Amino acid sequence: MITYITDCYDGNARARLSIRIGALFGQAPTIVAADGPDPESFAALTLLDCLIATTSLGEDAHPTITLLNIAPRDGVWPNGVPFCFFWHGKHLVASTFNARVLSLVRRELGIEHVYVTDIREAVTAAGFGADDIEKIAGTQFRSLWYLPLLAKWVADGRAVPATETAVPEVLDDEPTVSVVDNFGNCKLDQRLDLVAGTTLSVARRNNDGSTTIVDVTCYPHLTAVPRNAPGIVPGSSGTGFTELVIRGGSAAEAFGLQPGDTLLERAAEKVA
Repeated sequence: MITYITDCYDGNARARLSIRIGALFGQAPTIVAADGPDPESFAALTLLDCLIATTSLGEDAHPTITLLNIAPRDGVWPNGVPFCFFWHGKHLVASTFNARVLSLVRRELGIEHVYVTDIREAVTAAGFGADDIEKIAGTQFRSLWYLPLLAKWVADGRAVPATETAVPEVLDDEPTVSVVDNFGNCKLDQRLDLVAGTTLSVARRNNDGSTTIVDVTCYPHLTAVPRNAPGIVPGSSGTGFTELVIRGGSAAEAFGLQPGDTLLERAAEKVA
């Protein structure tokens, strides 16, 4: 099973990625679009969910491969951030070395170190000729030409030059919306551990740019939320990460929230 999470997901990109990975591995990947205003937060939660999903509740799971490409050209690296790999049990992840993208697997799964590669060094060690080395190391579309090769080499047990590197800790205590699902539920990037019956003051973004604070009650599960009312519940993502929901409606629309937004006013928790 191969999954590819990427912010390069147009039709042409999907076709090339699918064909290249199919040619290398003998199977096409499931390509997941990291779209929206904050692809890094989406990718972080989706990567965590993918690895948690490999737990088979007593059954022997098949090995999986997850590729992840979120590579902003921020000027820190000459051609975008480098690529790395790590194992979670028998499950392989090959990813851009992006602190936000790796933040949740670091915090929740204890992935504190990964193996960072230099494209030119890795491709040279693999025996490529000079022209191919320049093509792969210098291309803008490294997620097509290099990342699948890296995953293939590591999965096959080949020696890949790499440096064990600590994943930087991202310090952000504010609960942030990582994913808005197709129901409009706002999946947060952490577990708030709130007691059912308490309320949380949530910031609603209004169309005129102002903010209104709304007291939202915490419930033990979705079906306990009154219909058409907002609620805060334990969600299905992460390790029981919290969700802001409206039963029968869209919390994202009602509160003007999108991925990357903080929920705000967390300190204003109180007993109903």
